[in-house]
Amino acid sequence: MSVVTEISPDGQKLTISVKGRFDFAKHQEFRESYESRDLGEVVIDLKEATYLDSSALGMLLLLRDHAGGDDSDIRVVNSSSDVRKILAISNFDKLFDIT
Repeated sequence: MSVVTEISPDGQKLTISVKGRFDFAKHQEFRESYESRDLGEVVIDLKEATYLDSSALGMLLLLRDHAGGDDSDIRVVNSSSDVRKILAISNFDKLFDIT
């Protein structure tokens, strides 16, 4: 599995870990990781993501919309400097809490 989903014991936090290339090939798997859930806190762990393209940015926006848009609680964590640079250039640091 290249997209791994983990729910906290209290059911309040969803962690989605992406491994390898975060691109259109992961679209279905990424969407299925959150689509049927009521979302509270969401953590996107990019520790093992090696690449991120424009379709991945689109997937993050779809997740944000599903989670409540401006009221969503989504953190992007453990991104490499290259991935963080892509997120910053795309102004995603204004939409997501990126650490």
